[in-house]
Amino acid sequence: MKALVTGANGFTGSHLVQALEQRGDRVVGLVRKSSNLARLANCNLQLIYGDITDRDALQSAMNEVDTVFHTAAYVELGLVNEAEMERVNVQGTRSVLEVAQTVGVSKVVYCSTIGVFGDTQGKVIDETFKRTQANFSSAYDRTKYQAQQLVDQFASQGLPVVSIMPSGIFGADDPHFGPVMQQFLKGRLKLWAGGDRITGIVHVDDLAAAMLLAAEKGKPGEHYIISAGDLTTREMFELLSQETGIPVPREAPKPLVRLAGNLLDPIGRIFKWQPPLSRERVHYVYDRCVRVDATKALQELGWQPRSVSETLRELAKLNSGN
Repeated sequence: MKALVTGANGFTGSHLVQALEQRGDRVVGLVRKSSNLARLANCNLQLIYGDITDRDALQSAMNEVDTVFHTAAYVELGLVNEAEMERVNVQGTRSVLEVAQTVGVSKVVYCSTIGVFGDTQGKVIDETFKRTQANFSSAYDRTKYQAQQLVDQFASQGLPVVSIMPSGIFGADDPHFGPVMQQFLKGRLKLWAGGDRITGIVHVDDLAAAMLLAAEKGKPGEHYIISAGDLTTREMFELLSQETGIPVPREAPKPLVRLAGNLLDPIGRIFKWQPPLSRERVHYVYDRCVRVDATKALQELGWQPRSVSETLRELAKLNSGN
């Protein structure tokens, strides 16, 4: 198979490239001229340089390609460039779908997010759930929802596209929780916020495996939630503490965290700085809970992920150098 991976240099994209190459597939990666290619250092893919909205670059990248894996996205919470996020996440997805439709690829696998379901208020939901949250928690939430609407529209018009909806993606080179993990393992993480926050967890390599299965077995137009399960932040640190002997960080007082978010938010906007806490980040910590059931992927795709505890233990060993 010849496959195109958009955002090939990213966290998810690079692991998917490695999984494809290990199977012996030919891989094309769409990356920007400014992209950091460190994650692709040991890969042998063909690189096409261009923006995700550049239809000429996309057409060149899809030449003789069987399957397109669309993983490119602007992922960020807090203070973001909303116009740029919409351009990448919404218009970029439209461009990928339009070119794929024109070229006639046999399958498109879109990397969505469980965030498109909105706040489920702690209720465990599956792919049949209809979003009830009227507003959006973030620009990322909104733009990924709009992109998903486009994907579903193209699917209804006959494009063979499958949507993969991962929960929190974890891995040794995870740009989000990875730095937190490293600080914890060095004994420097003394304080943490939102111990009761529930996070869905999937290992990035298991996500890549799910995307390959979706290309082979996924039914066009279908959505597949990808999550190995969930834990509260406190439970995650307790498991890591049992593995390493490092004490669980103390819980920061909620009123203090909310105050810090309210104070740092305007300062960040004035100085064009991404503060560690903002109103949006505090909202995600305390006020929003999306819980999911991945039974459909297990049954229809034959997906077999490692457990949440296996994922965390593996990452603790990798990050500690053991």
